[in-house]
Amino acid sequence: MRLIEPDWPRHPRVRACVTTREGGVSPAPYDSLNLAGHVGDDPANVTENRRRLRASLDLSQEPAWLEQVHGTQVLRIDRRHVTTTADAAWTDVLHTPCVIMSADCLPVLFADDDGTCVAAAHVGWRGLAAGVLEQTLEALPVAPPKLTAWMGPAIGPTAFEVGTDVIEAFEKSMNVPAGAFVRKPSGRYWCDLILLARTRLANAGVTRVCGGHDCTHSDASRFFSHRRDGTCGRIASLVWLS
Repeated sequence: MRLIEPDWPRHPRVRACVTTREGGVSPAPYDSLNLAGHVGDDPANVTENRRRLRASLDLSQEPAWLEQVHGTQVLRIDRRHVTTTADAAWTDVLHTPCVIMSADCLPVLFADDDGTCVAAAHVGWRGLAAGVLEQTLEALPVAPPKLTAWMGPAIGPTAFEVGTDVIEAFEKSMNVPAGAFVRKPSGRYWCDLILLARTRLANAGVTRVCGGHDCTHSDASRFFSHRRDGTCGRIASLVWLS
């Protein structure tokens, strides 16, 4: 199993990783470590892939798999967690992983300086414009300046094509930074989801932001991409306290 470990300053209690598409049992187009149960893969394959992930990370607790809907709902996770609809999760309970699934959307992980809480947010353009990052920060019991954020693999700024409706959605909720939208000859725009997320985190008081360098669309060997492939699997970004 090929895993990515975030490169960020963290308390020794904080652990995190991101899966790639390698190391599972699912056939194409979900090959091979698909961790999502909603994309059409055989449920038995998803169950085995999740079992392999848990064994690889030596997790004593099943990750808190969410039903993600591109919204702003934030859930506190404890050992009594059952699957529910949300696009972000946080916990202050040991050995209780928060997890986000993605295949172009941006996973953002959070940890506080003292190793007392962690969080994970699923950031597509709809959720970002609606305030999912701000809602996640609001839910956490520490102030934003005491947090570090890490941005995982997501669709890059020369692959994410959008229309004016996306620009209008962001203009309603923020001062859009220069370069976030670049007009194409076709009249549509390239969208820099990473820049928009960095800006919103900075505006909310999170000044330490790492990652954001891996493009899911351009790296077919490691990542699923819904924009590139249509039907496909999902990677997972996990963070927990040990």
